[in-house]
Amino acid sequence: MEISGYTGLTGLIGSPVAHSISPKMHTMSFEALGIDCVYLAFDIGDRDLKTAVEGLREIGIKGFNVTMPYKVRILDLMDDLTPAARLCGACNTVILENGKMIGHTTDGMGFMRSVADYGYDIIGKKISILGAGGAAKSIIAQAALDGVTAIDIFRRRRSPVYAETLELAAKIQDYTGCMITVYDFADTEQMRESFAESAVLVNATSLGMAPREYTCPIADPTLLPADLFVYDIVYNPRDTRLAQMARERGCFTSNGLSMMLFQGAASFKCWTGREMPVDLIKEAVFSS
Repeated sequence: MEISGYTGLTGLIGSPVAHSISPKMHTMSFEALGIDCVYLAFDIGDRDLKTAVEGLREIGIKGFNVTMPYKVRILDLMDDLTPAARLCGACNTVILENGKMIGHTTDGMGFMRSVADYGYDIIGKKISILGAGGAAKSIIAQAALDGVTAIDIFRRRRSPVYAETLELAAKIQDYTGCMITVYDFADTEQMRESFAESAVLVNATSLGMAPREYTCPIADPTLLPADLFVYDIVYNPRDTRLAQMARERGCFTSNGLSMMLFQGAASFKCWTGREMPVDLIKEAVFSS
């Protein structure tokens, strides 16, 4: 692919970003579809966020992704928000329309499409989720918007943002009609009951993520029924202690790579109007 004066720009802002596989995923997709565009990663210091965002607008960027630690803070810099971004209070994708920046979130879309890609239908069913950070919020909002009927959230009651999680649950429930309940992470008996009733358990905490691979959000493997789909959004390492424990219990498991693929595909469609060649990207980027 040759870069010319006509080549468009998309990208990722956050810090750190050097480890991201998004540039490879998107640029390979542009090349495969013959779209004259590239995707670059920009490590943005905290005090430079507003300047960077306005600069991207001024140079005519086609759209960009947002990663930690800016998924929430960037909301104040947007001209408008999609319903999902407004509900979950986080943004990972920015769409440029007629010079206006629209904050969107595709993390939840990526999760829902990934689950469907595995052959699981969770619409009209209950799910359980561990944690309530940025990715979790997007998953909760999108699942509720798509028609999941109940969501049990587990978060440590002593967390300083526990009250915010209660407010988030109430807001999404009022908007969608999905029954959302927040429980203390220490309530293992409620976990047992919730997991038994759920079609999928999502680990949206950082427990198990490198460099703390030895950690696990679940201490007691008997909490996991054999027919439960255990989805750990951690992808480094690709095989977490939770996933190993779940497979020993007979559960089907997934790491976060599939969600990353499909959230990227959703962002790609926002910017180009075209479907990302996911089979090609899955083989070229995610299979190794």
